[in-house]
Amino acid sequence: MRTILDRAKERHDIDPERLITNTAYGSGPMLGWLVDRGIKPYTPVLDKTGRTDGTWSRTDFEWDPENNQYICPEGEPLKQFRRNYSDPYRGPSGKSVAKYQALKHACQACSSKMKCCPKADARKITREEHENARQLARDIAKAKQYAVSMRLHKKVEMLFAHFKRILGLGRLRLRAPCGANDEFLLASTAQNLRILAKIFPAPQQTSKA
Repeated sequence: MRTILDRAKERHDIDPERLITNTAYGSGPMLGWLVDRGIKPYTPVLDKTGRTDGTWSRTDFEWDPENNQYICPEGEPLKQFRRNYSDPYRGPSGKSVAKYQALKHACQACSSKMKCCPKADARKITREEHENARQLARDIAKAKQYAVSMRLHKKVEMLFAHFKRILGLGRLRLRAPCGANDEFLLASTAQNLRILAKIFPAPQQTSKA
């Protein structure tokens, strides 16, 4: 996908405002690359942080960017570092995965410990390098335009599925780029004629009395 976008920019000066993709493109590095390029990702986030045991997941914790910390539902902060380091290599780097942890005595005395970290002494949360881009994709998914974009995306995917399943383009019969171009051109022509037949039906012939 990166190569396609680079070629579109280089050859046709096309730089899309938004990009609609499926969950396979919802990883942190991919979303971060799109956001850095100024493209809004209309993409389901590939997220495995949700919990299935009924305890609080990371989405239940509020991110505080000004203080570089999470706030738990009970109001306790989860910090990455609790003191300033004179050595810059020991402080926050802003790269890879950052780990945030609450104070042990605060979690032990918390009335909601069984909902948060029943098997651990204190709650820990990890934050990826591209978490801001992931959060942007989550916020976009809540907008009405996102549902419209997903319907448009589904229509395009259906055309490719029609190529493969109905028109038999799961495997090309002609070889070389010219042969592949001819085969796709014929298949696209047949697909467009099929669409036009639905839009403009044949006129009904009236029977003569």
